[in-house]
Amino acid sequence: MKRFIQFIFCFPTFVMYSQQVDIKSLLKQAEAGLVIAQGSLAIEYYTGENVAKSYEKAFYWAQKAALQEEVNAQNLLGLFYEEGVGTTQSYEKAFEWYLKAANQGNASAQNNVGFAYEKGRGVAQSYEKAFEWYQKAANQGNANAQSLVAKCYEKGQGVAQSYEKAFEWYLKAANQGNALAQNGVGFAYENGEGVVQSYEKAFEWYLKAANQGNAVGQNNVAECYEKGQGVAQSYAKATEWYQKAFASYEKEAKKGDADAQREIAWFYYNGDGVAQSYEKAFEWYLKAANQGDADAQTQLGVCYEDGEGIEVDPTKAEEWYLKAAKQGNTRAQFLLGLYYITKIEIEKALIWFEKACKAGDQSACERYETWKEKK
Repeated sequence: MKRFIQFIFCFPTFVMYSQQVDIKSLLKQAEAGLVIAQGSLAIEYYTGENVAKSYEKAFYWAQKAALQEEVNAQNLLGLFYEEGVGTTQSYEKAFEWYLKAANQGNASAQNNVGFAYEKGRGVAQSYEKAFEWYQKAANQGNANAQSLVAKCYEKGQGVAQSYEKAFEWYLKAANQGNALAQNGVGFAYENGEGVVQSYEKAFEWYLKAANQGNAVGQNNVAECYEKGQGVAQSYAKATEWYQKAFASYEKEAKKGDADAQREIAWFYYNGDGVAQSYEKAFEWYLKAANQGDADAQTQLGVCYEDGEGIEVDPTKAEEWYLKAAKQGNTRAQFLLGLYYITKIEIEKALIWFEKACKAGDQSACERYETWKEKK
């Protein structure tokens, strides 16, 4: 099965206000209170394309326009607060400004409000409210939101689980050229989820994403070539696509993206398209784990427990398993249960097996019943 990364991070989009590049004229208009000029100036300072880049000035002008109820500027200001661009980082203020724009009907902002609810950033976590806002944006044709609605249906987060509806929404976004949704469609075809199973169609959609430079798509294409699924088997082409995926992930990983850091670690751990190295895998897993990535935290626990890339340290293994398990990571919960069994701490093991079982892990259910009877 291909590794299919869901939308863990949603980068907000914003609309360019003007094609004006006469900075002096733009500045004069902005100082006179023209809201479109203020928004344009904020973007100019943010991108640095026609003027020296200055995040502080970008924030200043975005705030000016946002306070005049300019919806795109409000969404942009939310981004600046979320990322700490030109101001102190604050998820709470980011949410406040995203919500202002969302309530004016801005689809991108509605998407960002949904993401804030999904992750509990600046607001109490709620899958139900996340789905509600994603749906608002999706109904306006926002491809990112359509992909997120699909994910909600796929995972049963905030809405009744339905592979059929997930496929429907992934396809809507994929047909707009959304690369992550194209992966979603490919994944559905590969596994026959909500659609008749077809390796050939899976490869077709993975390739669409890969040709856009999408790292997940590139990795999936590589796996198809490696296994000969939907395409003639070729180790040479598999290696070529693994290397492309690695380069794409590495670019984002160096910028601090936790998802990409975790994927780079996976490449080093397995030796796909790069020389195998548990030490480098551990290094990248640690970077992602320190940003709160639950999958990376789980794998760090494995590294410490098995001595992969680091000396065996059961205490550290338990520590990282706990961090991930408390975030609801099912694999971590199951592994933590196994860890406690080795420590003859049956009560603790049962607690975590039960949690993983309730999340749908059948192996955890079996272990729970077995050890409950032995207790």
